[in-house]
Amino acid sequence: MRADGGYFIDSPQLTTPHDLLDRASEPSTLIGFDFPIGLPAKYALIAEVSSFPAALSAFGTGPWASFFAPAETRAEIAVGRPFYPHTPGGTSRRHIVEALGLSDTIDLYRACEIANGRRACPLFWTLGGNQVGKAALAGWKDFLQPAREVIGVGLWPFDGSLESLMARGRAVVVETYPGDVYRYVGATLPRVDGLRGKRHQPSRAASAVTLLNHLREERLEISKDLLEQIRGGFGTDRLGEDKFDAVIGVIGMLAVLRERRPQGAPTSPTVQTVEGWILGRSAAELSR
Repeated sequence: MRADGGYFIDSPQLTTPHDLLDRASEPSTLIGFDFPIGLPAKYALIAEVSSFPAALSAFGTGPWASFFAPAETRAEIAVGRPFYPHTPGGTSRRHIVEALGLSDTIDLYRACEIANGRRACPLFWTLGGNQVGKAALAGWKDFLQPAREVIGVGLWPFDGSLESLMARGRAVVVETYPGDVYRYVGATLPRVDGLRGKRHQPSRAASAVTLLNHLREERLEISKDLLEQIRGGFGTDRLGEDKFDAVIGVIGMLAVLRERRPQGAPTSPTVQTVEGWILGRSAAELSR
């Protein structure tokens, strides 16, 4: 935030968990992650988990000693070791469902992940380009655990509303999903040369005009380097997609802070204590 109360967005930079922990030590810092923060309700019931933050502090110890090690075979999948598989070959999401005593693959998802009928891979699945399991494992172990234990960062929505958490002056961690923000910022990712989407650099570049218009309308100042990156579709290397999503994610977080978009989390006890929510995702989407 600038001294005049406005916001300045710099170009995305690679970082490490250690650097993030340093940033989390700064007061009133909002940190967003594009990986699940919370547990599916059906799994939590079987695992006898009534609080995700409490379970987070226990993962990797005692009965949860193997929690962060993806099961190498379907026989190793257990309540205390739900992530799978360690390596590809003869694996199926159905193996997790059966090993955990669930009824269907849908039981591996949280409510916020099935809004509008759109679903990515379930939390515990760790195989393929669309999986989120490995990111959750790394994020929970390398950042969330030490950030909670050493710094005492707030975890939304488990520890309270965004306003109350920010008012405490501590760093706050939220779950984000840039895909929810594309339409809001006008990042239509049109088809170029027969291809479209965030993985296609010409498609990202073709969204530059509408994205820059949105930033101008919202009076969000950006660095010269970020301006060049947006116009160039964030480059042609493999990090371009991640940089694009990082910027879109930040804009979405600022929109919630500035009350342009709702926080979204329902008041359901299950959401508030176990499952968590994606910041800015409207709960009304579930009813539709």
